[in-house]
Amino acid sequence: MHERRRYAGTETKTLLTTRKTRDMKIAIWNVNSIKARLDHVLQWLGDARPDVLMIQELKGLEFPAAAFTPLGYHATFVGQKTYNGVATLTRTPVTPLLERLPGDDSDEQARYLEIDYNGTRLINIYAPNGNPVDSEKYPYKLAWLERLRLHVAGLRAKALPFIIGGDFNIIPDDRDCYDPKVWQDDALFRLESRQQFRALMNLGLTDALRVNNQSDGAYTFWDYQAGAWPQNKGIRIDHFLLSPDIADRLQACVIDKTPRGWDKASDHTPVVLEIT
Repeated sequence: MHERRRYAGTETKTLLTTRKTRDMKIAIWNVNSIKARLDHVLQWLGDARPDVLMIQELKGLEFPAAAFTPLGYHATFVGQKTYNGVATLTRTPVTPLLERLPGDDSDEQARYLEIDYNGTRLINIYAPNGNPVDSEKYPYKLAWLERLRLHVAGLRAKALPFIIGGDFNIIPDDRDCYDPKVWQDDALFRLESRQQFRALMNLGLTDALRVNNQSDGAYTFWDYQAGAWPQNKGIRIDHFLLSPDIADRLQACVIDKTPRGWDKASDHTPVVLEIT
């Protein structure tokens, strides 16, 4: 059994928390170890200044919440020794609604965090990778995604506004991959994985990036091997899915490639959503 811990940052007052009402900016970023990428996250937050940052793949039980206090952020997180972990940084303190995905009380993997932020549910996920597909990891991935679908169906039935953001570990379509043939047998691109993604979409959700961006080559992940980053051999696996009422408020959704070019970067890069 894996240990799990959560920390909620203490309240601080800054000029940023007294801004007039404006569009809300929410970002997602798989940082591939918060310990290794803390300086990157702090730098990016100082530049981009989102209202919320949902982080995935913390890789540890502890989270450096105090490091974000000077920037005006409060941290809520679910950690796990060595693996997984998700954290949500917000401008005001929040109380988590859920710290694990419902449907399997025996699942101790730290992959899910759901909060209420100004009347909207923000669901931060780090979905299972699923490789190798001939191991127990792929059935676990599919079962986890089915549990997510069932939970989201419940939210839709109640007409609750929500945003699901994070690393889905799913390549939805051919155009989301530099070479589909390379990935055709991978858990991220297998038909069953993509069917689970479509099942979520069929609940009436919107893939935020694709509302205003239909282009090929819109990637969020580039492997460390074989010059994938400089050759733009990437895939899109980090997504924002919006409930209908949130989709009506969509202003923009863009991929910020800048941090992927930094020294000792994460293999993922941030995606930024703006809503009214």
